[in-house]
Amino acid sequence: MATELSQSTLKEKSQLLTSLNTQNLLDSVDAFLFDCDGVIWKGDSLIDGVSDTLDFLRSMGKELVFVTNNSTKSRRQYAKKFHSVGISVSEDEIFSSSFAAAMYLKVNKFPKEKKVYVIGEEGILEELELAGFTPLGGPHLILLSIVLCTMLHLLQVGAVVVGLDQYINFYKLHYGTLCIRENPGCLFIATNRDAVGNLTDLQEWPGAGCMVGAICGTTQKDPIVVGKPSTFLMDFLLEKFNIPTSKMCMVGDRLDTDILFGQNSGCRTLLVFSGVTKESDLQDPSNQIHPEYMTTALSDILHLTNNKF
Repeated sequence: MATELSQSTLKEKSQLLTSLNTQNLLDSVDAFLFDCDGVIWKGDSLIDGVSDTLDFLRSMGKELVFVTNNSTKSRRQYAKKFHSVGISVSEDEIFSSSFAAAMYLKVNKFPKEKKVYVIGEEGILEELELAGFTPLGGPHLILLSIVLCTMLHLLQVGAVVVGLDQYINFYKLHYGTLCIRENPGCLFIATNRDAVGNLTDLQEWPGAGCMVGAICGTTQKDPIVVGKPSTFLMDFLLEKFNIPTSKMCMVGDRLDTDILFGQNSGCRTLLVFSGVTKESDLQDPSNQIHPEYMTTALSDILHLTNNKF
């Protein structure tokens, strides 16, 4: 429960979630934006109390939006994952970094005749195809990566999109490097730069930042980041829900992505300690990112409210 957090944290700039400020937050917010890994689930395991809390917020008429930096799945695939853990969520409520990458190319009128090389997984490929683009690469066999690199790389590749790739290898990095360094005007897009993530409920795994960092090193270029903390996706949220950011609350488990995204967008922010960030990280003197509120887990919203569900 929220009250189990040490009182020393109260000395920081963030407020510990209590019965009183939970009710005030609920009264002042029309839409809750949720990260997924570390907030809704860890790996394939739903975090305790999440389903009841989401049902409670829906019963209050709150809009629920799921904004995830994990690019391995498309919105369609994420909707299936939500369903598999017993939560009903529509594709329209999901905004993933794989979708953000495709939308970035679309809004910037990326030429349809150009190809997009992907260091990443099926989520990016599917969103690019849905947006009308032609992707290359993705989570294919190492042999295919080697074959690509033994050939002259395609000058038609106008963008390289890099996300989490559990099948990363030297040849994928080499091909992406060639395209960015040698194709005039080739874009270098990162879905996100998360250092680690919760691919299982037992431990943290390397995140997309590892793959992005490798390409940064070989090209000596910085990427265009479309996932959190970039506010690129916020324009789509505002257009769809027509709710001012001051009436939104970003709930996440990471300071440098979720909370910073919320702050950059003008949202209220709530940090939960059920994922990557620990209380000691928040208290660290070197930390400059402080959420408005903090608590142990999403379910504390339900436990602390005066209106029991």
